[in-house]
Amino acid sequence: MSPSVSNPNETPLGDDDVQAIDCLCEVYQRLRNELGRVIVGQQTTIEQLAICLFARRHALLMGVPGLAKTLLVSKLAETMSLDFSRIQFTPDLMPMDITGTDILQETNSGHREFQFVQGPIFANIVLADEINRAPPKTQAAMLEAMQEHRVTVLGKHFPLDEPFMVLATQNPVEQEGTYPLPEAQLDRFMSLIELDYPNEAEEIQIAKTTTGDELPQLDHLLSAEQIIAHQHLVRRVPVPDHIYTYAARLVRKTRPDGETAPDWLRPLVSWGAGPRAVQNLILGAKSRAALEGSYMVRLEDVQYVAPPVLTHRIITTFAAQSERVTAKEIVQRLVAES
Repeated sequence: MSPSVSNPNETPLGDDDVQAIDCLCEVYQRLRNELGRVIVGQQTTIEQLAICLFARRHALLMGVPGLAKTLLVSKLAETMSLDFSRIQFTPDLMPMDITGTDILQETNSGHREFQFVQGPIFANIVLADEINRAPPKTQAAMLEAMQEHRVTVLGKHFPLDEPFMVLATQNPVEQEGTYPLPEAQLDRFMSLIELDYPNEAEEIQIAKTTTGDELPQLDHLLSAEQIIAHQHLVRRVPVPDHIYTYAARLVRKTRPDGETAPDWLRPLVSWGAGPRAVQNLILGAKSRAALEGSYMVRLEDVQYVAPPVLTHRIITTFAAQSERVTAKEIVQRLVAES
């Protein structure tokens, strides 16, 4: 059913896994239809979010105000019976406003003791709204949670419930009073999902849908336990050796100092993608293959996830910016030439 692989952690799928992938593909189609009752258009965005969710990774949503970023994230959590929390990032937001802190409280016996009060980070899906409006100290409070799935407060570790996913939003237009995310934090996000304006027909449908009395309540399609099971299933999707080679070579081409970088790229890129990009390409391709009902990763799966995975990991030079060459265009050209 699938080619042999040299990775000892991967084995061909069994009959139970094949049936589980068929079930995941069916659930994914129901999820898209259910979200379509509230979200008009944005089918690519929904697919990218689902890829990140089942790959057990985080996503950064980029789009101007009014494109239903917040609504989409909250409705995604609603369809999956997950705890949802929204954090509105502002310049005066403190780390303890995210993680929580110890508060002195009086017990029933009359004694006073510190008790930890959880912050909004303790949820299954966390929306970090306008994450670049908070200073670096506050942004750093998200790093441990995103990487280790735990929070450390006053030397004590508090694990986060699974599944755990951070969906952050940024406004690409208004940059006054913002703090650009450091590269280390950008690298924690698997994908940069860019939302564009809807077409005319979709915009008319948005007006009809959102100006009524109230939005419809969505059905719960998946529980937390089912999502975790699907996440483990995605990890077991086999990857042929030539796909690993393709992903690694594609990432290495983004590094201007590398031997394999094309000549046209060197003056346009000052810093390329790191090893985590290869990991996310493979994980994203596994997730997309499973959602499409495929029992192994194909080359087109890697090519599909390459732009959202690599775009925010490439730093362009001043020459590229002056010529209005974006990182996304560079990635698309690399994929077309590979």
